[in-house]
Amino acid sequence: MTFGVRQFELALMHRMRDLAAARVEDALKGMGATRAELRQAHTRWTAMAHSARAPKGRRAFLAALGPPAYEGERRVGSLTCDVARWALPSWPGLRFEVLSGPGGEVWNQWFVRPGGGRAVPFAELTPWSCVVADVGAGFPGASHLEGAAPHHWTVGFAHEGAHYRARFVYGLHQRLDRADDDY
Repeated sequence: MTFGVRQFELALMHRMRDLAAARVEDALKGMGATRAELRQAHTRWTAMAHSARAPKGRRAFLAALGPPAYEGERRVGSLTCDVARWALPSWPGLRFEVLSGPGGEVWNQWFVRPGGGRAVPFAELTPWSCVVADVGAGFPGASHLEGAAPHHWTVGFAHEGAHYRARFVYGLHQRLDRADDDY
């Protein structure tokens, strides 16, 4: 059995289930997928990452997703990295972006909005509706924080006198938490 776009989406959703289990369940129903298939996709992607024979780095994404819809370069400080983006059916309007170094090692992987972030109103901060850059564009002074697990990211911001933490997995919004106590 090949590992393709559907399996890759399910592998991403396995990690997203940490913060947005109900949203993932809805997506599974929409795809006609089972929880067993979700677990199997995650297990295979993880096994491929640790296999001596499987493609590594950027080549692993090419093997699973095919040619990217976009390829380019980006300067990050004094370094130049390669950028590859793929459109995935479960997240229309967004792209899954992989930044890699000169040897093909992956430096970052997450969802982005083509053309950069767009300011989102507070009421539109719903699961799977926006990416990290959108929250940064919509809430000046937002602070970027590490997440609690691999591929998790948090953005802290204030809105109408209250403090919030927007939680992301692979750069895709999963949950919004009130954070007045720890801001």
